[in-house]
Amino acid sequence: MSLAHDARVAVRPAAMAQRPARAWPEINNPAAWIVAAILLIMPLIANGFFLIEIFATTLILGIMALSLMFLAGYGGMVSLMQLTIAGFAAYMVAVFGVSGNANISLGWPWWLAVPMALALATAFGTLGGALAVRTEGIYTIMITLAIGAAFYYFTNQNWAIFNGHTGINNVATPHFWGVNWRADIPFYYVVLAVAALCYFAVEYISRAPFGLALQGVRDNPRRMSALGFNVNAHRVAAYAFASFVAALAGVLQVWNYRQISPGSVSVGACIDVLIIAVVGGITRPIGPFIGALIFVLLRTFALDFLVKLGLDGNRFRLLIGLGFLAIVFWSSDGVIGLWRLWRQQQRRTADRSGGGHRHG
Repeated sequence: MSLAHDARVAVRPAAMAQRPARAWPEINNPAAWIVAAILLIMPLIANGFFLIEIFATTLILGIMALSLMFLAGYGGMVSLMQLTIAGFAAYMVAVFGVSGNANISLGWPWWLAVPMALALATAFGTLGGALAVRTEGIYTIMITLAIGAAFYYFTNQNWAIFNGHTGINNVATPHFWGVNWRADIPFYYVVLAVAALCYFAVEYISRAPFGLALQGVRDNPRRMSALGFNVNAHRVAAYAFASFVAALAGVLQVWNYRQISPGSVSVGACIDVLIIAVVGGITRPIGPFIGALIFVLLRTFALDFLVKLGLDGNRFRLLIGLGFLAIVFWSSDGVIGLWRLWRQQQRRTADRSGGGHRHG
């Protein structure tokens, strides 16, 4: 029985029962429209630094964390190799495309190098996922972390393909239709468009038969297997989709900085993506972008803040760690969980006030 057939047949009753919940929750949310409008007019109200270093970087990191959120939130699989997949895609863009290292790069045009990078990175992530799905819990985390660490050391020591610890610099960015798409405003809109597509793709898949089946696999894999679902096939398919999302972020990342080096795929950077996803919340696709914004703001301005307090600016990660601990302590679902708790408290207060007036 095929994967798609399983999802259509076995999930149909659950899907029909939950049909009202399949409507897009953002359509009737005024806050979502306000945020969308602000993002669209951001080039009119922000300078180049904020446009690229804050908002574009936030969206790119948010896409990476979104791939992790999809696996962890809907599949119950915490993967620490999503940044590794993005870095692999970035390296492939540099290797197949044009860069300042003519002895390494093959010189393909971007419209050939990018699809090749996306395909190879997706295959790389899918193979890693096929290994990871054979384990559960902490062992999945360790296997994906081991893949990330192995890739970091391989890129750091390999000179023939990855140019060792120096990395590959001056990676060419797209120029077509008379537009330099790496210029601040065009690049921002490219990143925004990719982030929106990835966001709505995750939203759609979470409500599609495959997404519902994946959530069933997350909650009770034995029962789903008894119903005829191929549990490992669903999990590997989830890794394939998440790998493609992470690869898109990797392409944008290498265009953003015009270089890629082993430091970009270090173990610490892999864990940063997990922190971003957890801080924002892993139950909704908007969570990774919230976490990415908090992370980028702290990373950018915490150093100056510490210096003004007379402290060592290099300890800015201490603030990130303290913020992470505080959010996780008060909410198991990050900032989204804190927002829900606040809304519930407001509703209880309103109910008490309303009930008191009615009683009087």
